[in-house]
Amino acid sequence: MSNLKIYNTLARDKQTFTPMEAGKVRMYVCGMTIYDYCHIGHARMMMAFDVIYRWLTASGYQVQYVRNITDIEDKIIKRAVENGETIRSLTTRFAQYMDEDIGALGILPPTDVPRATEYVPQMLSLIEQLEAKGLAYKADDGDVNYAVRNFPGYGKLSRRSLDDLRAGERVDVNTGKRDPLDFVLWKASKESEPDEAKWDSKWGSGRPGWHIECSAMSCALLGEQFDIHGGGQDLEFPHHENEIAQSEGAFGHPMVNYWVHNGFVRVDNEKMSKSLGNFFTIRDVLKKYDAEVLRFFILRAHYRSPLNYSDAHLDDARGALTRLYTALDGVAGDGKDLDWNEAHAKRFAEAMDDDFNTPIALAVLFDLATEVNKTKAPELARQLKRLAAVIGLLEREPQAFLQAAVGEAMSEDAIVAAIADRAAAKKARDFAKSDKIRADLLAAGIVLEDKPDGTTNWRRA
Repeated sequence: MSNLKIYNTLARDKQTFTPMEAGKVRMYVCGMTIYDYCHIGHARMMMAFDVIYRWLTASGYQVQYVRNITDIEDKIIKRAVENGETIRSLTTRFAQYMDEDIGALGILPPTDVPRATEYVPQMLSLIEQLEAKGLAYKADDGDVNYAVRNFPGYGKLSRRSLDDLRAGERVDVNTGKRDPLDFVLWKASKESEPDEAKWDSKWGSGRPGWHIECSAMSCALLGEQFDIHGGGQDLEFPHHENEIAQSEGAFGHPMVNYWVHNGFVRVDNEKMSKSLGNFFTIRDVLKKYDAEVLRFFILRAHYRSPLNYSDAHLDDARGALTRLYTALDGVAGDGKDLDWNEAHAKRFAEAMDDDFNTPIALAVLFDLATEVNKTKAPELARQLKRLAAVIGLLEREPQAFLQAAVGEAMSEDAIVAAIADRAAAKKARDFAKSDKIRADLLAAGIVLEDKPDGTTNWRRA
């Protein structure tokens, strides 16, 4: 029996994970709508499920991980028209930029990356099934809508009742809907839209709505019911709620066993978003910070918790990651495989089995680094490096990272951390390491002054 527990949004509780098929996991994650560069909020989402993918694989599961690309949508059409280019040209370019940015962060490619435009026939088939069951209708404006009130379970994921939703609704300008809560499955074409945004159907020329895309792609690749469905908290309602209505309405049984949602990135206590103008693209952040520093920063927070973005937090992450690499510098591992029976590894596994608790897993790595600093034991250095690699950290040679870190402007926290590591090295009579830290700081423009009382002052050169 699995030790892994996953917080299931549908149950509002951590539950023991039991896959539908022994030894195999099928996971779908809502991916990017590709018309612009990815920001840190996107990185946080993809990092959360990268860690889940890595841990499931490390736990011995064969994982089919599907993360889709939305390549047809209002914003995409608008941007392509503004640019005077084809939709395919726009989406291909930004899909490449996405791959470059998240690849830099060590995010592994999923097993399947379907594009919505490749699955329009499956979407049309699913809409026909819904129509046959009285859950879809063609409106006077030509759109095909989902009849929300005809699906008894609507609202169960987000814990919202139809009455609550009606009480909070805004005036709906779409008079073609029978009920303001109904959502579009198939959008009738407009004359102003490019031909590549139009497909033929029994209801006339049009294109799919956003929600039906994910229901069709997940079913086509993973089946009518699968293990895990993930995405950001902002997708819980209405997107994932609508997916449930579509898939369960069509097939008559549960769609997903575990619904998993990651928390928001926040800036000055507000959610990071393009609409608020407070977002930072991955590309811009990587101009200033090493990609592994950004990865470490994201993993420091539990995936379901808010992640507070600031340069100060990234500076602190750089100093902390420097401490881990400094512990490995000059201490070669013994070349053996990871020993899961070793005490630190057991604690690491317990943390990851508790809903992928990376903050506790990282604390284990720092405990190991302390032991490596004290003992210089090759077997502990190996454990540190191998455990960190499970979540995509410490995979470079220490000098490669440390030289990169020196090349960045060192924060006060990073300087203090390096001085503390130097003091620990001196106490352990590892004078070569102590001298090296002093030299590295000097190369970064930091001058140290050792005082008679054992303290060390520093100043920028």
